[in-house]
Amino acid sequence: MDVEIHENERVDALFSNGIKIIQSSEVFSFSLDAVLLADFTNPAKKKEQKIVDLCAGNGAVGLFLTPKSSAQIYEVEIQPRLADMAKRSIDLNGLEERVTVINDDLNNVFDYLAKDSIDTVTCNPPYFEDQPDSKKNPNQYLALARHELAVTLEQTIEQASGLLKMNGRVSYVHRPERLIEMIELMKKHRLEPKRVQFVYPKRNREANMVLVEAIKDGKPGGLRFMPPLFVYEENGEYTEEVRKIVYG
Repeated sequence: MDVEIHENERVDALFSNGIKIIQSSEVFSFSLDAVLLADFTNPAKKKEQKIVDLCAGNGAVGLFLTPKSSAQIYEVEIQPRLADMAKRSIDLNGLEERVTVINDDLNNVFDYLAKDSIDTVTCNPPYFEDQPDSKKNPNQYLALARHELAVTLEQTIEQASGLLKMNGRVSYVHRPERLIEMIELMKKHRLEPKRVQFVYPKRNREANMVLVEAIKDGKPGGLRFMPPLFVYEENGEYTEEVRKIVYG
């Protein structure tokens, strides 16, 4: 399909699976957290199953899941420009029959999808609370993506739980300093955390990302902490593990 690439846009690819994503320096672009979230997620795989990516941005996480699954994928994104980029990326990869963009506030998601109908949910939400004294990016696209201006962490968790079938799974990427809050909110909304993996920029540095998987109405307990993931060697090159994820 012939897909229009607008001025100030570029096409980036995840070499490990060949998926192409339309990006722009003017708006929020996907980064390593999206790649790691898609890699961490164990998605539903059958054609008749359904996956939802909340806070989808330009569609990267949902598209990165397509080589791992034959399920229908729905990408929910509030910003029209990012949703349009996601739609064109879907067309660019020839995935329009499998991936659908919902351009709306995720708090309206049940206008489009039935409750208790989804097998897998993923979410790469805004990381920072909207505090009166918090410094926000003057670029509104970046501010919305990074700060909870349009949606809170609890709202994303509540909607994820509402979407999921019993025993459905949700995967998040977030900041380690909000892990306890996230686990408390998940338990409040019937999501039982089962896997946690910390991501470190380098060895001997503090973690700067955490990946969490939870099961709806899962049995309490049984939380597993996966081996740590280190992103860079001391020389600034990707570690072997991350290089495999990015380049295959």
